[in-house]
Amino acid sequence: MKKSVKIINKKAKYEYILNDSYVSGIVLTGSEIKSIRNSKVSIRESFCKFTNDELFIINMNIEKYEFSNNDAYNPKRSRKLLLNKKELEKLKKSVQQKGSSIIPYKIFINEKGLAKLEIFTAIGKKLFDKRASIKDKDNKRNLDRIKKNNI
Repeated sequence: MKKSVKIINKKAKYEYILNDSYVSGIVLTGSEIKSIRNSKVSIRESFCKFTNDELFIINMNIEKYEFSNNDAYNPKRSRKLLLNKKELEKLKKSVQQKGSSIIPYKIFINEKGLAKLEIFTAIGKKLFDKRASIKDKDNKRNLDRIKKNNI
């Protein structure tokens, strides 16, 4: 069997301060799950939004499955996220705070073969926070390089 699929939004840690994590299911069609299993999905520019007390992921790009016969396929359509009522209420309260949003971080296939999406409540970083992140990453890389040369 093929190794498990994990698509990560690497830009999320750079752009946002990630707070609470939630794992949700996604409402998909048959050909969409096949595309996810082939790693033909991108969540880099996507975000989550409430509509009528339901949470949707918007702008997630799932490429059309190559053997699909659906001609009217929209790769960036809104997809409903499946969460408990309590989790939805917590998310709604956190989003109502100023500057807070819901960011998709990772798509993966669980043990049962279902596609899951890990989402975070997040606050956008300022420019100086981003510079600090870059500086920390460079320092860590330099320390690892020094340790490797000394061993």
